[in-house]
Amino acid sequence: MYKIEKENLEALFRKIAESQDLILPIKKAGQTNFGLWNEGEEADIETLKTVKSGKDAFFPQSETLYTCVRDGKKLTVEPEELRSRPFVVFGMKACDVKGVAVLDKVFLADPVDTFYAARRDHGTIVAMACHEPEESCFCKVFGTDAADPEADADVKGIVDVAAWMVEGSLYWKALTEKGEVLTEAVKELLTPADGDQAKVDAEKEAIHNIVEKLPYTHLSLEGWDGNATDAKFNSPVWETLYKPCLACGTCTFVCPTCQCYDIKDYDTGHGVKRYRCWDSCMYSDFTMMAHGNNRTSQMQRFRQRFMHKLVYYPLNNDGMFSCVGCGRCVEKCPESLNIVKVIKAFEKQGGEKNE
Repeated sequence: MYKIEKENLEALFRKIAESQDLILPIKKAGQTNFGLWNEGEEADIETLKTVKSGKDAFFPQSETLYTCVRDGKKLTVEPEELRSRPFVVFGMKACDVKGVAVLDKVFLADPVDTFYAARRDHGTIVAMACHEPEESCFCKVFGTDAADPEADADVKGIVDVAAWMVEGSLYWKALTEKGEVLTEAVKELLTPADGDQAKVDAEKEAIHNIVEKLPYTHLSLEGWDGNATDAKFNSPVWETLYKPCLACGTCTFVCPTCQCYDIKDYDTGHGVKRYRCWDSCMYSDFTMMAHGNNRTSQMQRFRQRFMHKLVYYPLNNDGMFSCVGCGRCVEKCPESLNIVKVIKAFEKQGGEKNE
């Protein structure tokens, strides 16, 4: 294990950025989001939750797939080049790394998504423990350890470097071959810290103590799994629960695990670009086809979102849920409709809103 003082972190970022792209939480206009770091950017790795997760680094909100160019009667298709330049995603929290594990099961399953796979192959993840989890967090419910990014079995091999911020120092522990390569590249800036394990252990314990006191930590998932399809799908609870939903899609765009996308064409004037962009199952035109839409009401769309997170996904992925308990939907939904409220409403089995 190594460490680096907080005041030297910019030198660390500069060193990493010399040879590869560096993506980390950047503060702009009062908000912190993952973005490409350049000299002069305000890095903000101590903010607990970025507005969106680091998902964009592997599954961008919008990306070109190929371009079609017409020259007279000749039509040329130019595929977009796959990612070949290495990059580092620095500062992902354990819940967001768990989100990558969820995406892996979708995009790396046959047929493999080559755009996603190329980014995963060339990306190195430096994950940070959460110093002070907040009331909206419930990652423990889904098996994620806010204090130890490497502890969840589902993220083994995904976290390349685990990091903790303790008393003004960033502690650094390489976990994979990618992590070792990155460590070697910045080793001149790091100091051996094998004698400081007790400090890191104390930090983990302090984080665990906070997590145990959070209001949603002991939320029960009893009755939610791949065997609950019929019982949950046909429940009358949905008819009451969905009504305040505005269909704004905010929940899907801040979610680290949502993977729905649309494919569109754009005439540039010099050719046609085919691109894909994030979509939302909460929209009335989601999966719209010539004959219409197979989910014709907002209740059905609302139900689909949470059934996928809590029933359909675990049914097809060895029991893993498609929620990581980051709490972004809890914070961002304008009508306070979120996965916690859904789970609690089904506990009541009466359908009334959970205040």
